Amino acid sequence: MFAVIFRATVKETDNEYNTMANKLRKLAFETYGCLDFIAVCEGNQEVAISYWESEMAIKMWKENAEHLIAQELGQKRWYSSYSVQIVEVKHEYRF
Repeated sequence: MFAVIFRATVKETDNEYNTMANKLRKLAFETYGCLDFIAVCEGNQEVAISYWESEMAIKMWKENAEHLIAQELGQKRWYSSYSVQIVEVKHEYRF
């Protein structure tokens, strides 16, 4: 299993941001097999962690036409900076 950790400093959000975020979340689950997707904001910091079965699914989601538009809008309007990490989950513990 793999996780994508998206961290951003939010510049501004608007209705289009919320609509796009919801659309991409739905797309991740329904089209690319996302296993889980959690996002939180505190102040101007946003962290989203999504879980995937494969790196190929992550790559396909990243290259989706709507996701590419969102990435461009994020750079131009919504975020002052962001980073993305893709990690492999080696162990998992639950309670």
